[in-house]
Amino acid sequence: MSFRHCVAVDLGASSGRVMLALYDRQKRTLTLREIHRFVNTLQKIDGSDCWDLDSLEAEIRCGLRKVCDEGILIDSIGIDTWGVDYVLLNKDGKRVGLPISYRDSRTQGVMQHAESQLGRAEIYRRSGIQFLPFNTLYQFRALVEQQPEDVAQVAHALMIPDYFSYRLTGEMNWEYTNATTTQMVNINTDNWDEELLNWTGASRDWFGTPTHPGNVIGHWICPQGNHIPVVAVASHDTASAVIASPLADKHAAYLSSGTWSLMGFESKTPCTSDIALANNITNEGGAEGRYRVLKNIMGLWLLQRVLKEQNITDLTALIARTEAIPACKFIINPNDDRFINPDDMSAEIQAACRESRQPEPKNAAELARCIFDSLALLYARVLHELADLHGQAFTQLHIVGGGCQNKLLNQLCADACGITVVAGPIEASTLGNIGVQLMTLDELKDVDDFRQLVRDNHALTTFTPNPNSEIARYVAQSQAQQTKELCA
Repeated sequence: MSFRHCVAVDLGASSGRVMLALYDRQKRTLTLREIHRFVNTLQKIDGSDCWDLDSLEAEIRCGLRKVCDEGILIDSIGIDTWGVDYVLLNKDGKRVGLPISYRDSRTQGVMQHAESQLGRAEIYRRSGIQFLPFNTLYQFRALVEQQPEDVAQVAHALMIPDYFSYRLTGEMNWEYTNATTTQMVNINTDNWDEELLNWTGASRDWFGTPTHPGNVIGHWICPQGNHIPVVAVASHDTASAVIASPLADKHAAYLSSGTWSLMGFESKTPCTSDIALANNITNEGGAEGRYRVLKNIMGLWLLQRVLKEQNITDLTALIARTEAIPACKFIINPNDDRFINPDDMSAEIQAACRESRQPEPKNAAELARCIFDSLALLYARVLHELADLHGQAFTQLHIVGGGCQNKLLNQLCADACGITVVAGPIEASTLGNIGVQLMTLDELKDVDDFRQLVRDNHALTTFTPNPNSEIARYVAQSQAQQTKELCA
């Protein structure tokens, strides 16, 4: 068979899509077609921020049916989603409790409690994972303390993509890349860490052994009666996006840009030094035993919220207005916990500027300027931290994902970081999902083979740093000031 048809279900924190890939083995071409797109939004249920899993499942099945209704014989299906969130099931496979989102406030203070009891260094030594207040480690502790009536009914705990694979196949799987986002997988064994699990109060019996990407979980029976393999891809969407990042060489870094920005580099060994701990660097699992040494950055979540609050639908026009505003007039720390899920993002950004005695961004364009400049400056800082761990400066930064369409932010990133930026592909998480499916089907050899396929089939755009730009001068002045203070 010369052609393969693979379907990627790619769920982000704000939207989802079902994408059909056509791979031609003889021509080594790979094309994507969007079959179905839908919105993913949080719901308030009994005071908690929850995911609408039933709606998401219905949309997934709708997209799969659309492919089958075209008469296309699907060779395989893969599902990737965001990390850290989970679904609880009873012994009959029915959901227990609410599917609460990581943006819910129930974990406030839990991370600090863990650090005081277990020790920050000990948690990091065991997991190698960045400290974020919504990590699954803290979600489970909050669950056990706040919903003991639910805990008594639980027989299984599945991460979000594993849950949807279970709904399609009836088979349970615990995929490794998503499991590592929990901060409960031991970095040395690739299995659940008993001490961390014990601290949460969750039972070890809820979890199966994590499996690396590339196994067939089970089969979905389509309306036409065909049994279609459901593949355990790199089910954390960032892990899939990194697989599709056409990294030039081992000294290239990546930035997966979307609701979250995740900046890092690939390594065959984890980075768990005292410096990595001090900089809160994470070591998430990747394909082929590679680690994703990276840092989570709040990303375009801030902009998404501002657009909604300001009723902005034309992003292109907004960016054009934003370009006319001087750079670095308003600066915030995008990673401040206050921006995780405020009631009013616009007001929260204004308050942060006010409190730091800066001018206050008054309109949507000024708010966007604040977000773009602040993200670019944070990218520069994180890239410097990562270069220290890597042992040398990076040669290029590859920006992938939906955010790589923002040419202004790409150029600001290049200028602030002082590095060549290569943007694309846009559909990186979908492509990485497809890549693992093709490897599982024995159509491709490995990740490097797939990355060459991506380079050959997708246009990439290069942004050259301008050392004379406003933001580059701001970075230079800040560095000079820091040097002066150190020498004083």
